[in-house]
Amino acid sequence: MRKVPTEQVVKRLAIENPWWENGQLPKIYRSFNHRAYLKLFYPLVESRKVRRATVLMGPRRVGKTVLIHHTIQNLLSSGVPAIRIAYFSVDHPIYNGLALESFLDIYSQATGVNYLEDECFIFFDEIQYLKNWEIHLKAIVDRLPNIKCTVSGSAAAALKLKSHESGAGRFTDFLLPPLTFHEYLELLGKNDLVIPSESVEDFFETSNIEELNNNFIHYLNFGGYPEVIFSEEIQSDPGRFIKNDIIDKVLLRDLPGLYGVQDIQELNYLFTTLAFNTSNEVSLEELSKGSGVAKNTIKKYIEYLEAAFLIRAVHRVDRTAKRFKRANFFKVYLTNPSIRSALFSPIISEDPAMGEVAETAVYSQWFHSDTLLHYSRWKGGEVDIVNIGNEQKVEWAIEVKWTDRFYKKPTELKSLLKFCHSNNLDSTAVTTKSKTGHTIMENVLIDFIPTSLYCYTVGHNLIKGKKQIDKEGLTNKVRL
Repeated sequence: MRKVPTEQVVKRLAIENPWWENGQLPKIYRSFNHRAYLKLFYPLVESRKVRRATVLMGPRRVGKTVLIHHTIQNLLSSGVPAIRIAYFSVDHPIYNGLALESFLDIYSQATGVNYLEDECFIFFDEIQYLKNWEIHLKAIVDRLPNIKCTVSGSAAAALKLKSHESGAGRFTDFLLPPLTFHEYLELLGKNDLVIPSESVEDFFETSNIEELNNNFIHYLNFGGYPEVIFSEEIQSDPGRFIKNDIIDKVLLRDLPGLYGVQDIQELNYLFTTLAFNTSNEVSLEELSKGSGVAKNTIKKYIEYLEAAFLIRAVHRVDRTAKRFKRANFFKVYLTNPSIRSALFSPIISEDPAMGEVAETAVYSQWFHSDTLLHYSRWKGGEVDIVNIGNEQKVEWAIEVKWTDRFYKKPTELKSLLKFCHSNNLDSTAVTTKSKTGHTIMENVLIDFIPTSLYCYTVGHNLIKGKKQIDKEGLTNKVRL
């Protein structure tokens, strides 16, 4: 059987790198708006000060390839010669079987650039399909200091594991999450719905909470993927795009290919069950009984689904924020709330599941952060989000609600107040549907914040490099 000749591979490479000839990106990439994360990602790629490769991770269709091309545009604009920038879509069949350094030889043949001596920026997209990529990438970083490599992949946890195992001190990980609510409004040009707060630093207000909430619900249904928010055609049938083009490709191709999953039907059933129960507490025992699948197998499947960035498991602590010796119960959240709407049906404001989806949205804003979140549950009580610091001390706790009921009846927040007393918190926060304000109950200051504004603020501050919402700072300024 004949092999694909090198000349054909060179021709393919020229198609993927049109800027070598005309100095421009393909028209489709020039037409897309920049994600806010470009401001954080580009300095990692451009920096020559540290000898490291950048590993861009994230789920399918959140814009990793677009982010790479916008980075290439910035490099071109900064004066980097076009032929010193090369992009490879590694998952294209024509590259099948090539070793990482073989790509460099083909690049040199196509351009005449001597990569052994000339400064180059090389991008490998969907790197996880290249066997032993992490070993060869480390070798390039060590041996060829003039090459700045950037790789991307959709299997975030798998890439991160290999990055840490083989690339310690050589790779910098960068996680691109689904669109935050802040980015959603920014891309659609609706940032005028929010304004910086005059009384609370790094926080926001709105003069039209009803319109903001309408956009928030649209975000919950369609807002995680850049392509979806601009396409009414996709929004009319989100299941076709999100399920067929994203979920099915992950479940049917990515995970079986990466982990050798044999029973795809089992995996699909488990994911559908978890998606429907996003933000609810589950257990391996319960999932095993419901599916007939062994607990160890379910545990592996959950790890695989986390690796594909479809879900995130959140672990439980007790009333005093201590971890349980046996982690029998945990919560699973979709990394993107619009997945639930695509699998089942779009949600409306008064939907019975709105609280669960709103809580999922709050968690999804934090996925770019290194902040490790838990939930607390004990006999007779629960708190939705708990942040525990390095010294195992609770830094803050938040209760997520899609109702104004507790703003009107704060005495009903008994579990949250008990948790605050048990962990010496003198302030906390509760999200609402539309109300903003604060009150003091049992010597604990409670800040009430609309869920949509909270999500916007978290997304904005993480992208802008600000610290997480500081409940102490917020409390002090509100008191003024």
